[in-house]
Amino acid sequence: MTALPAGVTLPEGVREVARVGGGDINEAFRVVLEDGGLAFVKTRAGASRGEYAAEAAGLGWLAEPGALRTPRVLDVGARHLALEWIEPSRAGRLSDAGAEELGRGLAATHLAGAPCFGLAGVPASFGSLELSNEPAADWPRFYAERRLRPLAKLGRERGALSRSASDAVERVCEALGELCGPPEPPARLHGDLWSGNVMVDRDARPWLIDPSAYGGHREVDLAMLRLFGAPSPRLFAAYEELAPLADGWRERVELYQLLPLLVHALLFGGSYAGAVERAALRYAG
Repeated sequence: MTALPAGVTLPEGVREVARVGGGDINEAFRVVLEDGGLAFVKTRAGASRGEYAAEAAGLGWLAEPGALRTPRVLDVGARHLALEWIEPSRAGRLSDAGAEELGRGLAATHLAGAPCFGLAGVPASFGSLELSNEPAADWPRFYAERRLRPLAKLGRERGALSRSASDAVERVCEALGELCGPPEPPARLHGDLWSGNVMVDRDARPWLIDPSAYGGHREVDLAMLRLFGAPSPRLFAAYEELAPLADGWRERVELYQLLPLLVHALLFGGSYAGAVERAALRYAG
């Protein structure tokens, strides 16, 4: 059996363990359970309290409308999360039908809505970063107070952002009432929807994984999908057939990409700090 790093855990009764790719934060394993079934297990010694329980709840919440698939939760512990094993695609790309399925399913999931902007009592996790999901009265206030300002402040404190970058983000926050577009009700967001969190199975169809779910503006998920790589145009066409976007959405893409860019500047540094400043300056005036 594969040796485990200190402090990580697995479900009880695991018979076989093999390490697999699982991102930059967690250790990940393909395991054979006591009943012979397969599972994917992510685990980390430094996981924050309730982190995996929140992820499990987010998977269930996203699956609730019945529009997109998420892996079934098999076991949740303080330092691990076990999910049903989904056999991945060797090619790693969605088929045309899979891209359209993702677009339609994401639109339906967003339209299923959320009780508020935020998620009461459950913090947001982005890798090792944790942010408040305390509800706010409207979307511009939530995006400023629960996302952009805390991340820019932390970036400045840690030396990940220059003063000019953090000042530009602050000016964006002050103008969000005008920048965010027409008011919309809270959408049911994945919350961390870069392409790596859309798993492609052996039938070239999509599964949502690794959510940081909350009620927010649906353009956040769509902007993040565009940040790394170039998703099929079929995905976005299928989305808009069911849920057309408000006028001006193209001009707001970088506004909503500020969130993942700030997260990446804090977690990985490098060129992300410059990308934050360039995006913020576009909207800072």
